[in-house]
Amino acid sequence: MPENLKGCIWLVLASLIFTVMTAAIKDVGQRIPVWEILFIRQICVIAILSPRMIQSFPHAFKTDRLKLHGARVFCSVGAMAAGFTAVIHMPLADVTAISFARTLFITLLAVVLLKEVVDLRRWGPTIFGFIGVLIVLQPSFDGIDYYAFLALCSAVFLAVVIIVTRTLTKTESPVTIMTYQSFGLAIAFAIPAYFYWETPTAIELIAMVATGVLMSMAQYANIKAYKHGEASAVQPMEYTRLIFAGLIGILVFQETPSYLTIVGSLVIFAGAAYSVKEMRRVQHAPDA
Repeated sequence: MPENLKGCIWLVLASLIFTVMTAAIKDVGQRIPVWEILFIRQICVIAILSPRMIQSFPHAFKTDRLKLHGARVFCSVGAMAAGFTAVIHMPLADVTAISFARTLFITLLAVVLLKEVVDLRRWGPTIFGFIGVLIVLQPSFDGIDYYAFLALCSAVFLAVVIIVTRTLTKTESPVTIMTYQSFGLAIAFAIPAYFYWETPTAIELIAMVATGVLMSMAQYANIKAYKHGEASAVQPMEYTRLIFAGLIGILVFQETPSYLTIVGSLVIFAGAAYSVKEMRRVQHAPDA
């Protein structure tokens, strides 16, 4: 089997697992506060990662970039809290489509903070994809829906997380980044979880634990995808999340995607497809 095909299969699997995890949070979140869900999930993630952390102790905690780790944790808290709050109150397909606005914000931040040079061929599909997000958002002179705004804020926070991660990977090991992220999020979520705690039923507790297991599985599948396949070949498979979110929304939550959500999602996918085409063209272009 070709390596790119293996990578695509792994990323489709990662997208499916992540969507199932999101659906579980949406279901449990109808009664349990989002902070509590995220805290339980984070404890499960730490438990799963603990063997590797213990193996790397104490080197996993050694860093000269504590402020950057703190910024990454802060933005991750914002991304998760805003994003999953939106998930609980909005159709899955809408939130998933809006989440892809992070592509534009990553490009903007890469230019401003990392001083990367972005040509028109990259700006074009990025802006085109953002137009698709605006179609889903349906902004008006009265503003946009509060939860849709939270979903957009989550995309901004996630873009910052990705940019900060790019910077950290130049000097920090993956284990160090994961260690600070895991414990930082657990501490951050523990405080509001304590104040808003609702005793979960056995089924709710199992579902929350499952979100932690699913998150770890999704991350593993994502790593395997980019290990086997080229980024330009594998990346489009991430947009299968739109399909999975729509199907789960219909089958589990009886959500019917609106006409504008479908149109906006198609525009987002078209922009991504063109972007990938350009990436492949540049990669295979002969050196001058």
